[in-house]
Amino acid sequence: RELSNYDYLLQLNYLSGRSFNDLAQYPIFPWILADYTSKQLDLKNPNSYRNFSYLMNAQLSSQRDILIEKYNNLLQFDQDTPPYHNGSHYSTSGFVMWYLLRMEPFTSYHIWLQDGKFDHPDRLFHSIASTYQNCIHSTMDMKELIPEFFYNSFFLENINKVDLGVMQTGDVVDDVILPPWARDNEDFIRIHREALESDYVSL
Repeated sequence: RELSNYDYLLQLNYLSGRSFNDLAQYPIFPWILADYTSKQLDLKNPNSYRNFSYLMNAQLSSQRDILIEKYNNLLQFDQDTPPYHNGSHYSTSGFVMWYLLRMEPFTSYHIWLQDGKFDHPDRLFHSIASTYQNCIHSTMDMKELIPEFFYNSFFLENINKVDLGVMQTGDVVDDVILPPWARDNEDFIRIHREALESDYVSL
């Protein structure tokens, strides 16, 4: 290919007015994979990938049914509000800061946004697998990814050793928990980028 999928998506973001200098219009990249539990990831297996025909909160048929029911209820019972499936967005400045929490200046931005403190540990970005599960099982959570998931491993590490607290499970929020198929942060980025450039995604 003359242009990688990564570069293609980045150019689309730039052409639409998105910029790394604007948190409210930060570049958007899609979730690519659906397998965050296997010890070995098979990039030739179509089941390893998300369904690109649907948003993240509509990956499951049960979730699509809920969204359709919501739309029909608004259509039937609320004459003042135009019917809709989703009342949120797949990218916001808050999502960007949420993903990049462990990197400055985003750490400071997050603290400022939360009135001088970190958000509750259970609500912080701590695991890639659990973030994916939240997206596909909640009709309210449809966040996509940011470019860093495909080129920058540093955002996954609590490099400044910031105290992010302890979750209700007793687990300390520190480095982002990776899928079993990734040996370390760099390996995750490498495999994730390979998935983005795979034939399945390209076709």
